[in-house]
Amino acid sequence: MSAVQRHIKMPMEVTCTIAGNEAVLDISGAIYFPADALLIVADMHLEKGTAWAKRGIFLPPYDSKLTLLALKKVAAKFSPKRILFLGDSFHDKTAAFRLQSLELEALNQIASKHELIWVTGNHDPQIPDMITGTCCDEMHVGGLHFTHIPTKNFEAGGQVSGHLHPAAHITGRGRSIRRRCFITDSKRMIVPAFGAYTGGLSVKDKVFDGLFDKPTTRIFVLGDEEVFPMMLRG
Repeated sequence: MSAVQRHIKMPMEVTCTIAGNEAVLDISGAIYFPADALLIVADMHLEKGTAWAKRGIFLPPYDSKLTLLALKKVAAKFSPKRILFLGDSFHDKTAAFRLQSLELEALNQIASKHELIWVTGNHDPQIPDMITGTCCDEMHVGGLHFTHIPTKNFEAGGQVSGHLHPAAHITGRGRSIRRRCFITDSKRMIVPAFGAYTGGLSVKDKVFDGLFDKPTTRIFVLGDEEVFPMMLRG
């Protein structure tokens, strides 16, 4: 982070282009495409807390509540026509059935205002009929290929995906912190995980190798109140 970035307050959202499509990158980790009134959210992993509880790892059982609250907030902010979920919306095949009635009600309230489209992921290869919306393996909009797992080759002009939970380590003032981030080279975008209990994978991990044009790769780091655009180095 440069000295200028430390002293000038950055916005809670920034705009970039992906294969010629204007995209608004929100501090929540969601993307909004104004031309298509389309909101994108990846990797909510609803009911991860209860899944871990079955394995004897007990966390406060509030991840779905917090995640859906964040979803409701960002949907109200942009008022999209459609919300497209990029897979792993549910942590496992039975996660939807473990949602509490208030959480299902919250999801149905969102569905009453926006069309919901669920791209399947490796954690949720099928979306139960009880969940409102349309299910698909992938989607094409505005010359963009929307899918869960990024692929090195794609037919559309650009690709937007999730799955890898990108995160960056930021060093400054004698300490290092890890933050969720977007990563893009203007042709491909990988979206940060939206779920309250989801972790992050360093953007310098070898799994990202070969996916981006390194000289033009940028990351957009999600701070507490600001989004910080940076070039990816190293």
